[in-house]
Amino acid sequence: MDQRLPWYVCWLIGIILSVWGCARQGWGPGNVILVLLAASAAALAVVFLIKRWKSRGLAGRSELGNFAAMAPSWRQWQALNPVYHGEVRRAVKFVVPRGKAVLELGCAWGDLLAHLEPERGVGVDAAEEQVRHAREEHPTLEFAVAEASAFKTEEQFDYVIATDLINQVEDVQALFEKAKAALTPSGQLIVAWHNSAWEGVIGLAERLGLKSPSHNRHWISFVDVENMLELADFEVVHHETRCLCPIDIPLVRPLLNQVLIRLPILKHFGFVDLAVARPAAAPRPEAKVTILIPCRNEAGNIASALERLPRFGREQEVIFVEGNSTDNTWEEVQKATRLPPVPGLSILAMQQPGRGKGDAVRAGFDRATGDILMILDADLTVQPEELPRFYNALISGKADFVNGTRLVYPMDEQAMRFLNLLANKGFSVLFTWLLGQPIRDTLCGTKVLWRDRYLDIVTNREYFGDFDPYGDFDLLFGAAKLRLKIVNLPVHYKERTYGDTNISRFQGGWLLLRMFLLGIVRLKVY
Repeated sequence: MDQRLPWYVCWLIGIILSVWGCARQGWGPGNVILVLLAASAAALAVVFLIKRWKSRGLAGRSELGNFAAMAPSWRQWQALNPVYHGEVRRAVKFVVPRGKAVLELGCAWGDLLAHLEPERGVGVDAAEEQVRHAREEHPTLEFAVAEASAFKTEEQFDYVIATDLINQVEDVQALFEKAKAALTPSGQLIVAWHNSAWEGVIGLAERLGLKSPSHNRHWISFVDVENMLELADFEVVHHETRCLCPIDIPLVRPLLNQVLIRLPILKHFGFVDLAVARPAAAPRPEAKVTILIPCRNEAGNIASALERLPRFGREQEVIFVEGNSTDNTWEEVQKATRLPPVPGLSILAMQQPGRGKGDAVRAGFDRATGDILMILDADLTVQPEELPRFYNALISGKADFVNGTRLVYPMDEQAMRFLNLLANKGFSVLFTWLLGQPIRDTLCGTKVLWRDRYLDIVTNREYFGDFDPYGDFDLLFGAAKLRLKIVNLPVHYKERTYGDTNISRFQGGWLLLRMFLLGIVRLKVY
């Protein structure tokens, strides 16, 4: 039976009786509201009693601090608080793409691990009885009995997950160190724990039998967690709290948990803290680079782009993607592919199947073979000579995604009009809030990321849909959803020397507004 049904039934009966009683008495709107509130409170009290009655047998079977004794009733304990556990599951699922290698520490019955649909999934739990149930429930996954802070493996995973665990393990830093050893260099650790702001409420719920009993609980603030992650050589890239309302009250629960929790003060008071961390910066080996140059009516810039392109990386692949030009751009691109061969450099030419820069970027990246993917606009307003700095930022391990920004250094007088400049600066504040990381310039065409991260964005693309004609937000939103470390790299923005812009001066501002509204729905209210 749906665990929300008792609340819905009690609430609906209370509302009907309240409205009927008020109508009989001829009461005004103020009295009606008070009666409705009283009816809602009474419904909550009834649900409280129902849950308390349901938990009697569970508490009797669950010796405090004995997870093995709790194992047979684990699902029933979770069923008492479906909203809380659903919020945790949704938050983790939002970040982790399906088909990854995932290790879960403190896996219980392995339900969360299975929900992530990993290609390789391993769960670890200290209670042998929990692991036995997990193996029975999810035979395609692998489970092991071990203390999370003492677990050792030679295998490396894309993600390590630890939910409802660090409030109870004896040595949190040791847990983080084990997680670090089990991650790939580009992997992520996702940690969820009870918010210390609700210590009294959660403790009371345990005493009343409305929540599973805990063993040796200690309360940890985000500042403490961030400090221990730093000591374990991690860098936090995202932090949020979730679940302001752990009870499924119609209309109220989605309003609090999906909308109001994003507000400046309330965002600190969700029942659960969640942090996403990446291994601290470490140099990566030299890599092959694909430089994608979308070009439409840019015939006069093709030869210059190649001449000015510096040599960097282990090997370079340049892909020109021509898009429905009305001048001789395609002929110039074909001519570039017939230039005398240069060691370590390959030049490819293709015509995009559809229209728009976004389509050109996707078509070119689908063909790319480099470890690092770069976009260089063919108008050369961002200079090719600056690309090595993007490469170095990625190779140094300081970023997963490098976004160019034109709004730091002085730019050529005609490079960007005043109103466009003001709009870009204003939207940088909005998009910083939206994406959860500092974003200085969303529409700068030069963006650089690892190819494997781009493939993760492709996997997640169905979540956002085909919404972006330019491709900038397809990449930025995808990177934000994956909680990648985004770094802004200032560039010198130059005036175009050939041809005319392919974008309306005001079209960019309208696009920014549309993308911001879409981002609120997809990145904040989920």
